[in-house]
Amino acid sequence: MAGSFFFALTKEAQMNSIASDMARQLGREAEAVCRHYLSNGRKQGRYWIVGDVENTPGRSLYVRLTGPTHGPGAAGKWTDAATGDHGDLLDLIAGARQLRTFGETLDEARIFLSLPRPEPPTRERAVAPTGLPEAARRLFAMGKPIGGTLAERYLHRRGLSGLGDAPALRFHPCCYYWREGQPKDTPPETWPALLAKVTDVNGNLTGVHRTWLDPATARKAPLDPSRKAMGNLLGHGVRIGTASDILAAGEGLESTLSVRMALPNMPVISALSANHLAALILPTGLQRLYIAADADEAGDMAAANLIERAGAVGIETIRLISLGGDFNEDLRKLGRDDLRTHLGQQLATADFSRLLSDEH
Repeated sequence: MAGSFFFALTKEAQMNSIASDMARQLGREAEAVCRHYLSNGRKQGRYWIVGDVENTPGRSLYVRLTGPTHGPGAAGKWTDAATGDHGDLLDLIAGARQLRTFGETLDEARIFLSLPRPEPPTRERAVAPTGLPEAARRLFAMGKPIGGTLAERYLHRRGLSGLGDAPALRFHPCCYYWREGQPKDTPPETWPALLAKVTDVNGNLTGVHRTWLDPATARKAPLDPSRKAMGNLLGHGVRIGTASDILAAGEGLESTLSVRMALPNMPVISALSANHLAALILPTGLQRLYIAADADEAGDMAAANLIERAGAVGIETIRLISLGGDFNEDLRKLGRDDLRTHLGQQLATADFSRLLSDEH
């Protein structure tokens, strides 16, 4: 019985390894995959845009064509902003061809890549993986408030102050960091890190975003990448303030915090990426959504999809426009007061009194 159990775990782990390797190979040919399986779509900048995984014409689903081989922002990662569905190119192939089993999907991918079938798995003992949301909860619980820490110094360098008691932010003095391709039997590096809690609409922790810091400079650590997230992120985000009828939603943490810095009465959420911003789950009772997307192609696409989704459920949307690439760039160039004035000019008249009031 025990032998069968461990063999099953081993087989599952090896299948996951095969799938991960296949997804990386497909990611290197992401545009070719999209042209073959999503022929009704089109290339727009760094993305392939189409209606859905079944190749319906439209612009709800977008596939990243460039990026690292795995992890956040990897080539081949896709999100359907209309449904919240997301995945890699194996998932896309399964949907496009309406394949019913994992084996059929791998066979189709091998045909596309002209690969042979793999050797059968060996009987080796395997360990079940740890749940990422639970690991994220443990990590965030180990952090401490950022007041007086390197994390507060880092944020101050970015023009962000007064966040020492923000419950969504914590500091970890020795956060593990594994480099890409690092052998599993070698210990990880440890760096100080700013931790940001990702929560769902009910306030439940679903993940943690980590920004590793250089203790000598109070800037981001000299790592590539210097930021990583763990847990379940899609549809969720880092929340500062409690949303009721209004909310500002942005991409990067520092950019979104800059909006909060200029408008401290505005509840904000950082979705942490353009893809996740497009798929943000909107809280009930929301009447007006301010969208603080970055000023680039990905931000424009995320904003357009979020505007469409919010409008479908009767939520008014206002796109906040930055002067530079994002709102943290504006904050550092303009200062808090001028950014406040710039954002104030874009607010709905009904929000002037409470968002531009000095009381918070």
